[in-house]
Amino acid sequence: MGGRKILLIIGGGIAAYKSLEVIRRLRQRGFSVGAVLTKAGAEFVTPLSVSALAGEKVFQDLFSLTDESEMGHIELSRSADLVVVAPATADLMAKLAGGHANDLASTTLLATDKTVLMAPAMNVRMWNHPATQRNLAQLRKDGIVFVGPGDGEMACGEFGPGRMAEPNDIVVAIENTLAASSGALAGVKALVTAGPTHESLDPVRFISNRSSGKQGYAIATALAELGADTTLVSGPVALEAPARVKLVSVETAQEMLVACDRALPADVVVCAAAVADWRPETTAGQKLKKRQNGATPVITLAENPDILATLSHAVPRPALVIGFAAETENVVAYAQAKRTRKGCDWIVANDVSPGTGIMSGDQNRVHLVSGDGVEDWPLLDKAEVAHRLAARIAGVLKGRTA
Repeated sequence: MGGRKILLIIGGGIAAYKSLEVIRRLRQRGFSVGAVLTKAGAEFVTPLSVSALAGEKVFQDLFSLTDESEMGHIELSRSADLVVVAPATADLMAKLAGGHANDLASTTLLATDKTVLMAPAMNVRMWNHPATQRNLAQLRKDGIVFVGPGDGEMACGEFGPGRMAEPNDIVVAIENTLAASSGALAGVKALVTAGPTHESLDPVRFISNRSSGKQGYAIATALAELGADTTLVSGPVALEAPARVKLVSVETAQEMLVACDRALPADVVVCAAAVADWRPETTAGQKLKKRQNGATPVITLAENPDILATLSHAVPRPALVIGFAAETENVVAYAQAKRTRKGCDWIVANDVSPGTGIMSGDQNRVHLVSGDGVEDWPLLDKAEVAHRLAARIAGVLKGRTA
């Protein structure tokens, strides 16, 4: 992506020192970087250090006659391919969420017609405050993209969410966001499965699992944002259909397999659904009742179809087949064995043991298992996992078609 222009807005906070490393890494990758340094940001990093790394003048004052004559805030806000705010303080988030513009940074954010990526950084109590969370929800609704924050020890001595994402994670998010805007998967047909399946015992009971479907829905969204013609086959979940995605709702594993077969051929398949391994061999026509003698009914289980293995051996076979492995122990070892057994290209493995909160939460820590080895990803929002995976898929498919 060399030659692309990034406008970096540096907010006030101890995490501002990381912005210098972000600039250095972006320059190494061929990006050009312009910078806006807020008054508070200048308390932590100097204009000289930012300018020396960026190789360009640093802008600070909204009412600078020289700067406004050379490059006004309107032009500054639109001359870049992407606007990045790191650190994005609670104040900067609040200003943009409320449409305020009383300094160069907030005015630039309000005037830009480009995508904005924010890397929040603040005390854990500030991050968890209802006002900040309300602003976060509004900004996401407005189309602002976020990377982090992560959990960790902070300069104030407290521990929890609010720590700014590491420089490399911010650079990856920048590349993923730019890839999304470039339509890197235009012309690609994608199939994604998500959520649990419900296997009926009787008209009111079923066998299922704790899958929320959030990760699969995020992946379908990320692929569609890259321009892929995306079909999402989903089990029962309490989620809205993603934009620009064809949603096919199913209930059972057998119905999911039929829907997937109908969606073929596809260039890439991502099996993120937590499909029930077994179903009752027979489904009672009426509600099963307790017996007066206390005897429990005997339920014989039958094995469900293996959707991932079936799609891995489809003819014609998708160029890339990706499965998920939700494990509670020996996560990587079991994932490696599953990849071989199923015949897929990649396995995205994660630990869903009690206490991780992954099955119903908004974050995920995964291991990408492929024929080249194992890549450990940090704890990320499920949306960030999805964008990383979509960007990786785009890179592989683009390489194969080049």
